[in-house]
Amino acid sequence: MGKNTIFSGQPIFNQLLTFIDKSEIRKIAKKHGSDYYVKKFTTYNHLVVMLFVVFEGYHSIREVILGLLANAHKLSHLGLSYLVRRSTFSEANKRRSSKVFEDIYMTVYQKHSRFLADSRLTDKDLKRLYIMDSSTISLFKDILKGVGRNPKSGKKKGGIKAHTIIKASENVPCLVRYSEAARHDHMFLQEVEALPAGSIITFDKGYVDYAQYEIFSEKSIWYVTRLKDNARYTAGKEFDIPDDADSGVLKDEEVVLLYGENKTKEHKARRIAYWDNENERLFEFITNNFELAAEKIAWIYKKRWQIELLFKQLKQNFPLKYFLGDNENAIEIQIWAAMLANLLITLVKSKLKRNWAFSNMVSIIRQQLMNYINIYAFLENPEKSWLILIKQDKYKYQHSLFPEVQGAYF
Repeated sequence: MGKNTIFSGQPIFNQLLTFIDKSEIRKIAKKHGSDYYVKKFTTYNHLVVMLFVVFEGYHSIREVILGLLANAHKLSHLGLSYLVRRSTFSEANKRRSSKVFEDIYMTVYQKHSRFLADSRLTDKDLKRLYIMDSSTISLFKDILKGVGRNPKSGKKKGGIKAHTIIKASENVPCLVRYSEAARHDHMFLQEVEALPAGSIITFDKGYVDYAQYEIFSEKSIWYVTRLKDNARYTAGKEFDIPDDADSGVLKDEEVVLLYGENKTKEHKARRIAYWDNENERLFEFITNNFELAAEKIAWIYKKRWQIELLFKQLKQNFPLKYFLGDNENAIEIQIWAAMLANLLITLVKSKLKRNWAFSNMVSIIRQQLMNYINIYAFLENPEKSWLILIKQDKYKYQHSLFPEVQGAYF
């Protein structure tokens, strides 16, 4: 197609796959034994097909196979040497452990995380801030126990809960754990212990666990959350609050929270009452950090909304409404594939100078996934690709429907 930078010898999908190291996948497959007694449909092939499912938005295995057939002449670019059968694909989703896909996601994340950090950030507290929350995915079959009461009529849906931690400076999951939706959120707090000392983590009051908060204090991990309405505590020393009437800080004091079977154990914390003028609402925060300003504590909790935007981004662009298997393992594999697809597009976005809305990028990549276009050159200057076509064949495009380019070369 000439010596231009817009068109490529590889489909866009293959350009996305360059972020994934095949040698690392072989190591992961060997670690989990996921390729033992496998003749053709290897871990890498399984991963590529699952990413194809997520990017194209297929709802069934039959649709997946038809989609692969429609692109059979391009599959060699993706490292696929044969077309998987429906029965083989279904069996792989059931038998190959979802832990394999978790490890693949984490390997890609760890290798490329330096490209995700926002270089414009200067606040040292923001760079060490983590945000934690969970999102529930409803299932139409009772594969995992759902949350809430049983309905009077009909059968309650099952549900899987994705407990997620992100770095505030990166906006992609750095840790994900799955559980049945009925399991209480605070069970996930133990995962926070692995964070480095000096880290700050914020989460909502659904994760309340004073015993775990005490462990955080012992490990110098600082948390910021809200105080539950029925919390029992004794007030202690009061700290000075800003004289500025617009600060919103109404009270800043030391408290001792009581917990345990007989409420005999104590956790020393800091309680901050804060009035939010924007929402006209009173918030009560608690934290084990006594050094940061009260306004900074309120600001840190406000940053928690960032993870809600991530969940919204995932659900809008990679909706998980249809699953290719009716077992827990197959569902988790598909969720990991969606997480990885989101990460790959985020990495592409991080390499572009032009500012794109994430949903617009997903739409373009989804529509052109198997086309031979240099994704970076195209996204930096989509209009230039049309002008290159005109240069190559001016007679073919002399009656163009785009008036702004009719006079460019004729």
